[in-house]
Amino acid sequence: MLTTSTRVRIQEILTRISKGKKVTLAERIYINKNASSNQSVSAWLRKASYLQREKHDTSSTDELLNGLDLCSSDPYSTFNPEQDDLGEWFSGAPSWIRRS
Repeated sequence: MLTTSTRVRIQEILTRISKGKKVTLAERIYINKNASSNQSVSAWLRKASYLQREKHDTSSTDELLNGLDLCSSDPYSTFNPEQDDLGEWFSGAPSWIRRS
């Protein structure tokens, strides 16, 4: 759980990230440390990064989808196609779903 002062500091830094303003290395480390231990901060960081990358007018549908945070457009995703195998996700599935 975040204290009020921590939440305010994190949101202030994320606002600057989303607007493409200057953020120090220490602040980025602080944000990443909190994002790795708090799911809400992680979602906020994802949204701020998305807003920074997408600098265009959005329709109400785009705003709704962005607000729902359904997509996984995280550029810092842990998926590595060189090492991760999608077939492992289906290892416990029935034989007709598994790869041949």
